[in-house]
Amino acid sequence: MNMTQGNKTLIVVAGPTAVGKTVAAIKLAQQFNTVVVSADSRQFFREMSIGTAKPDESELVAAKHYFINSHSISESFSVGDFEKQGLALLDELFKVHDKVILAGGSGLYIKAICEGFDDLPVADISVREKLNRQLENEGITTLQKHLQQVDPDYYTQVDLNNPQRIIRALEVFETSGKPFSSYRNATVNKRPFNIIKLALDMPREKLYERINLRVDLMAKQGLIQEVKNLLPYRQLNALNTVGYSELFDYFDGKTGLDEALLLIKQNTRRFAKRQLTWFRKDKDFVWFDAGAPDVIHQMIKTIETTA
Repeated sequence: MNMTQGNKTLIVVAGPTAVGKTVAAIKLAQQFNTVVVSADSRQFFREMSIGTAKPDESELVAAKHYFINSHSISESFSVGDFEKQGLALLDELFKVHDKVILAGGSGLYIKAICEGFDDLPVADISVREKLNRQLENEGITTLQKHLQQVDPDYYTQVDLNNPQRIIRALEVFETSGKPFSSYRNATVNKRPFNIIKLALDMPREKLYERINLRVDLMAKQGLIQEVKNLLPYRQLNALNTVGYSELFDYFDGKTGLDEALLLIKQNTRRFAKRQLTWFRKDKDFVWFDAGAPDVIHQMIKTIETTA
């Protein structure tokens, strides 16, 4: 990157799912006359809209967004790809804007842009095959327990319902003898822009209530049909995620529809809890109560006094 302007600032807006990041990011983008770069690992995908709670048309018009509907589920798009493409995009955006908003709930993707990663070891193919066989024969619980033993740090941060992520972490451990999380924390790459990290939270009961309501709304908006249309692609990594896995089980006849929707609520609440654990570990975040009437004003004040 050729950018050396020290007066450019990336404003991170993070927090758990359903806390109100989209609305906050748009208001901040309007205040600072800038754009929003999404750091949500599922909103990249065009084919997944309802279950990922993408910004709606009016929100996309209210502020320009990047990395929403930017890829297809059939494309391989890793966090490393996001880092490369995201930094190249910021390089361009900072030529036009002094501040850019990075908003989302995927801690790993925010970390990729703010700090980057060490190079992860290439795993032996036989290790991956062994772990895949274990998944098939013993189920995901065995792998979850194994991960909890060898890498408790990553265990608290990963989407535990995503076998690919768990297998990736275990194969890195088995290949190198070092936990996956140690590679991700080893070095912080200096970025040619300032970073202000803001995070939203609200009382747990209120957040859980919002999550439950959101799942009900998704069902009304056509989530079940969206997942049905994606059945032929269910083996793709992008679809191995909350809101989709549970409905695949419903279509397989393993659960009833009501039970599947209850499981989506439960798994989303668990996911929100893990997101909070991840963001709380980063002491650079300034926290705000998403329900406070003047929350946007507080965030603007923090940005103006920090930037």
